[in-house]
Amino acid sequence: MSVKKFIAPQLAVLLILSAVWLAGVDSVIVKNDSHQDNLHKYLQVQRRVVDNYFGETDLNKLYQSSLVGMVKAIQDTTLSIAGTPLDTTATTDIGNLRDSYNHFEEAYLYVANNHPDENMSSLVEASIRGMLGTLDPHSVYIEPEESEQIQEQFEGKFQGIGIQFNIIQDTITVVTPISGGPSDQLGIMSGDRIVAIDDTSAVGYNNQQVVNRLRGEKGTEVDVTIHRPGNPKNMDFTIVRDDIPLTTIDTEYMLDDKTGYVKINRFAATTHDEFIESVEELKDKGMQRIVLDLRNNPGGYLSQAIAISEEFFPRGTKLVSTKSRHSRFNSEVYSRRNGVLKDMPVIALVNEGSASASEIVSGAIQDQDRGLIVGQRTFGKGLVQQQYELVDNSNIRVTISRYYTPSGRLIQKPFDNGAEEYVYEISHRAENPTMDAVQFKEQVPDSLHYKTKNGRDIFGGGGIVPDIIVQSDSVSYLYGFMLSNRVDFNFVRDYLDKNGDDFRAKWEDNYDGFRENFTWNEQAEDDFLQMMKDEGMVLTAESEEISVEGDTLQISVDEFNELKPNALARMKAELARQVWGMENFYPVINDHFNAELREAMTLWDAAENLETLVQITTGSTSSNLNQN
Repeated sequence: MSVKKFIAPQLAVLLILSAVWLAGVDSVIVKNDSHQDNLHKYLQVQRRVVDNYFGETDLNKLYQSSLVGMVKAIQDTTLSIAGTPLDTTATTDIGNLRDSYNHFEEAYLYVANNHPDENMSSLVEASIRGMLGTLDPHSVYIEPEESEQIQEQFEGKFQGIGIQFNIIQDTITVVTPISGGPSDQLGIMSGDRIVAIDDTSAVGYNNQQVVNRLRGEKGTEVDVTIHRPGNPKNMDFTIVRDDIPLTTIDTEYMLDDKTGYVKINRFAATTHDEFIESVEELKDKGMQRIVLDLRNNPGGYLSQAIAISEEFFPRGTKLVSTKSRHSRFNSEVYSRRNGVLKDMPVIALVNEGSASASEIVSGAIQDQDRGLIVGQRTFGKGLVQQQYELVDNSNIRVTISRYYTPSGRLIQKPFDNGAEEYVYEISHRAENPTMDAVQFKEQVPDSLHYKTKNGRDIFGGGGIVPDIIVQSDSVSYLYGFMLSNRVDFNFVRDYLDKNGDDFRAKWEDNYDGFRENFTWNEQAEDDFLQMMKDEGMVLTAESEEISVEGDTLQISVDEFNELKPNALARMKAELARQVWGMENFYPVINDHFNAELREAMTLWDAAENLETLVQITTGSTSSNLNQN
């Protein structure tokens, strides 16, 4: 063989490898399993979105947004992207998934070869978030660890501070405190922003960082600083981590000799079974009518919402429908059997924290003129998500359809102005819920006006407006100061340390007697006052505006005495929790702080004779009703 014949093939190979290297593609990189997984993951996400998203998808937009997401996440701030595969201003024509993948692969490998210190897995996650950010607020990426935690919340137990959160514009936002958890007990609210954890700024955290800082072993403490919209000062909380209660029925009990009460905190895999068990227990106690409390219930499994709704209707009643651009996600759901509560009067309680599955249940009850809805306008989430697992055990949640109440109304509120405006919309509503309802109805276009089964006016486009609107009990600064400083918890703990044996001997076997007759004695009230002072409360002689400065609450003696009964009532409820458990906390709270429930108990004539209410509100006659 001549030297020329030997060298030529080797030279050709060398030139090819050189060209590949100059283009930013390295054969070693391609064979790296982690890079293959990252690229596979990106393709999985795009395919799931294109194949399942309820609305139209634009591959050019999906790709460009993913590229922008990646570039923003690159740590090297000196990187020049002009003229490279990372150039977000370059014009690309993405005709199909292969085009999108090839372009992204080129950008990915360019970074991997030229910037080896970059975390490529994190960059892919950022690109996925950028891609999903073009869709709707509920189509999201879920990291592997977070996926496991979400599964735990619906099917197991975990230890932590007990909140559901989203990261909105780099800020941890409380979606809802988990009922009965440490955050809920402290009075942390939906919409609160966690701006610092253990005196370190939490702005810019990703989901996993939040979980790493807030979850932990039972009994350990974490300090969080919270900004609450409308409050000029940040609030500091010390939260003691605990087992987070995962049952979905907070409590069930009899309000009187014939009225049962069931509070559902979310819709998980066991909710229907728990609900039926609660209903049977209440029936055994004489329940003839039921209050269903869905306040601050953020939703959950669609199947469980349908199963709960079904219990209130006869067979063949339309409960909900779903619509999508993909026909396999279109459905009309009717009750398959006669529900165990189909003939029982019902009042459902809702508020701005009632969302998704809660709105499916309350929407079916309202649309079918089955019962009364009482409270404040609900959140307004009318989208259905499905979760898809990715190659590394992370997940994406993709909106696959819209759901519609039986009348055909979509209660989804607009999300065109971005995720932040969407989430915080509830904080922009009128403080008076009646005014909020009036303003909402005035701006609803004619196309979103609907009728219930028997002709009452109802509205789409922004949650469910209750039949009877009630202002919630307000929370005073004194009450909030007590909760934020854990005075109620610490006071009850100290009280039981000193008086536990005597208290249990008198009351432990007589919870009903405790609810009706227990009051704090003078010594206990003095101890409470001292504990509040120790935490920074300052009493003044003259009535001035209550002020909060840092860790100090300034309040007059007269105002303190006026507000003290509410604080003592909360501590009574806390005493019930620490002695009998969370399910016995709510009856005591409801005895003292529940304007909606008090109003509901006056409405049974209307709820039990809804036809009369329909006639009053629609001007219909009985014969007209029978024809509908």
